[in-house]
Parts: sequence; structure tokens; C-alpha cells
Amino acid sequence: MRKNVWKSGVFILFACCLVLAGCSKNDNKAASTIAAGSGDSASEIKVGILHSLSGTMAISEVSVKDSEMMAIDEINAKGGVLGKKIVPVVEDGASDWPTFAEKARKLISEDEVATVFGGWTSSSRKAMLPVFEELKGLLWYPVQYEGLEQSPNIMYTGATTNQQIVPAVTWLLENHGKKFFLLGSDYVFPRTANKIIKEQLKVEGGELAGEEYTPLGHTDYATVIAKIKEAKPDVVFNTLNGDSNVAFFKQLKDAGISSKDLTTLSVSVAEEEIRGIGVDVLAGTYAAWNYYQTTDTPANKTFVENYKKKYGEDRVTADPIEAGYDAVYLWAAAVEKAGSTDVEKVKEAAKELEWDAPEGKVKIDGETQHLYKTVRIGEVQTDGQFKEVWNSGEPVKPDPYLKGYSWAASLSESK
Repeated sequence: MRKNVWKSGVFILFACCLVLAGCSKNDNKAASTIAAGSGDSASEIKVGILHSLSGTMAISEVSVKDSEMMAIDEINAKGGVLGKKIVPVVEDGASDWPTFAEKARKLISEDEVATVFGGWTSSSRKAMLPVFEELKGLLWYPVQYEGLEQSPNIMYTGATTNQQIVPAVTWLLENHGKKFFLLGSDYVFPRTANKIIKEQLKVEGGELAGEEYTPLGHTDYATVIAKIKEAKPDVVFNTLNGDSNVAFFKQLKDAGISSKDLTTLSVSVAEEEIRGIGVDVLAGTYAAWNYYQTTDTPANKTFVENYKKKYGEDRVTADPIEAGYDAVYLWAAAVEKAGSTDVEKVKEAAKELEWDAPEGKVKIDGETQHLYKTVRIGEVQTDGQFKEVWNSGEPVKPDPYLKGYSWAASLSESK
């Protein structure tokens, strides 16, 4: 009897070891899948869409989500990627930076998506960055930003500083005066951008007339406008984000200050924000971007037509909307080239990859994972669209650490 019990015990122990070995093997396989970012099955590939669909940044980010979804639908209609359907997993960052990090971790670890398209503010990007680096995921970030960053786990499809802010400052100095008042939201992008602008003003003959920051979502600009009046600047360089722009520009108008009285250039106000703020308020103001709905390319004509057909004739396209759309197509092209959704293989395939985007030809710089992009400055017209008043003539090589500018040497030391 004891002998039979001992044999049974040995058999059970052996069976348990096999089960545990199998679990360990499966756990290792799951961990490998997460690290590789291969969220695909036999018939589909999951990708993450992570934007603020609520809160102060929803005014800007919902439309970027829409363009990414449109790109996915278009690619699926043509057969998908590697013969598989792209399945989006949509999450709301809720204009809250810890939420972006939490949702990014969920998308990579639980949903096991192949890649993520998302973010707007630099605070959201910087909250997500360590998550993507830890879990070896890949984020496609679609918005212009302050530069001084380069992560191996982020593809930057919006402009970096030398493709927007620096040329805009030079253009303003040459055409609209020397005295600058810097106004921004109180977080990473505006403060870093203005730090760069102040260094540029020193060497290009500009003068700082004032500098103010307000919290995201701030709505009372009476004190700021009083300071602007007192400073009498030639230019207000505006890095406010989200619906604070609505309050600022409407209150500026109510204070009797029009675009004829004061030159204002924004770097986060595009066609979508014009709809929310009002043409009567913004006509005659300027913005620096790489794309406008009015950009004259064959690809853009098709893009605008399809976007309006899908979401309504009253909808508009804009730079971050287009950059989000570009990101999906560039990722799909890199996956096809790599023959895999593995993050490292996709990154390698993406190097120097070119695409005829709505904004014109773009190329992924293999060294920085930023795009070559054409710089454009536009003036808001009475129809709510931009008239392009200046452009760089050709795509500009990304220089996120401003290595090409001697005056920026101290800024680049943080790399």
C-alpha cells in the first residue's frame, strides 16, 4: 500500500513539474511578445490609439485620433498589413499625464499592441517615455515639440524646434519687429521653447519684453493682457495649449487689441482650434506649422476630401491631424518592409523611409527617428483657413538638439 502511495506521489510530482515548466515557458513567451511589441495573431494586428478624448486637451486631440482611425480603415480596405487586419485599441489619456503613463502600460502589457499612436503635450509624452523604454514598446508621437529629446522607443512625426520655432522667430524678427512677449502654458513645452527663444533673441537682435505662464485650462487672462499692454511688444509668441487659447484670444479682442494692433504667432493653434476660437477673433494672426489644409499637393487634396467625407464637410484638417495620419502609414510601410511587427525590426526598416504625405515628401531620419519636414508660416484668413506666407522651400533635416546653432550649445548639454 505504501509502495503504491509513493508511486502515486512521484507521478503527481512529475506531472506538476511538467505543468509548471509549461507555464514558465508560456510566461517567457508572453514576456518576449510584450518586449518585442508583436501584438498580432494569425489574422489581425492590434495597435494602440492613446489621446485625450476628454479634458482641456480634447479640443485638439480628438481629431488626431480620428485621422489615425481613418488611416487604419484605409489600410485595412487595401488588405491590411502583412495580409492582416489592423485592430485599434482606443484609450483616453483624459488630459492627465499619469493617466497617459497608466494607459500606455496597459496597451503594451495587457493588450499586447504592436505599437501605439498618441499623445499631444510634452508632459504626456514624457510621462509615457519611460514606460515605452522599460517595456520595449514603440510610440508614434504626432505633434510638434520643444526638441532636446531623442528616445529609441519614440518615432517623432511632428516638428522639432529647428522645423518650427527657430525659423518662425527669425521670420518674425525680419518682418514684424524686435520686441517679443512670450506667453505659454505652464508645463514642459512652453518653458523649454521659450528658453530656446530667449537664447535666439540674444544673437539675432531681438528683445524680451515679457514672459508669462498660466496653468493648462486657465481662462482668466485679464492680468496677462494688462501686462502685454504695458510692455508694448511688437510680437506675442504664443505657446498656450488647449482651450486656454479660446479664453486668451477672445479676451484680447474684448480688450480692443486686434491683429492690426499686435502681431501674434502661435505654434499650437491650427485649423481645428480656429473652429473653436472663432475666425472673427483669429483672422490676421499667424501660426507656424509644416502642414495646412490649404497645402497644395495631390496627396493633400485626396486626404482632405476623404477626411471630410468620413467625418463631415464642416470638419477641417490640421498639422497634428496630418502627422497622426502620416504616422500610421509610415508604421505600416515599415512593418511591410521588415516583414514583421517586432519593434527592433520595424525601427531598422523605418530608417530613411520616405513617403509622399499630404504635407509633401517626408523621410524618417535614421539617426534621430524624427521626420524631414518643410517649415511653413501661415496667416489666418476670414474663411478659417491659412494663407501660406513663407516656407523653407524643401524638407528640413531634423536637429532636435540644435547642434547646427552655436548659440544653442548650452541648451544641448543636457543630452
